[in-house]
Amino acid sequence: MHPFDVLGDPVRRRILELLADGELAAGDVGSVVQAEFAISQPAVSLHLRVLRQNGFATVRAAGARRLYAVDPAPLRDLDAWLDRYRPFWTHKLDAVGTEIARGERDRRLEATPKPASESKKRHKRAKRKGRKR
Repeated sequence: MHPFDVLGDPVRRRILELLADGELAAGDVGSVVQAEFAISQPAVSLHLRVLRQNGFATVRAAGARRLYAVDPAPLRDLDAWLDRYRPFWTHKLDAVGTEIARGERDRRLEATPKPASESKKRHKRAKRKGRKR
């Protein structure tokens, strides 16, 4: 199965999000996913198997429990593949960061008290604008 086919399913993406925080028992994964997606326990098991068979998750036995964890290797492969396309959005994200910083700067400037002379100048300008209308 192609990695994007594996990750294209929202249930499998959610399972990986849960596992990204650390190893979890299949039952713990199942209870969260069943509640969020209203699917059965066998359906959750199927998604866990797809993740395991495609290398995105590992499983180990701990007594009667099965503990799942993320296997980062296929995610690294996807990241390497995406590297070729990163320039298409990186500069746009940089521009967003610039706009956010500009907005924060403007808010700080607006929040700082103006000297009394500056306030009087603004008041006079506003009065002049009002007379021109």
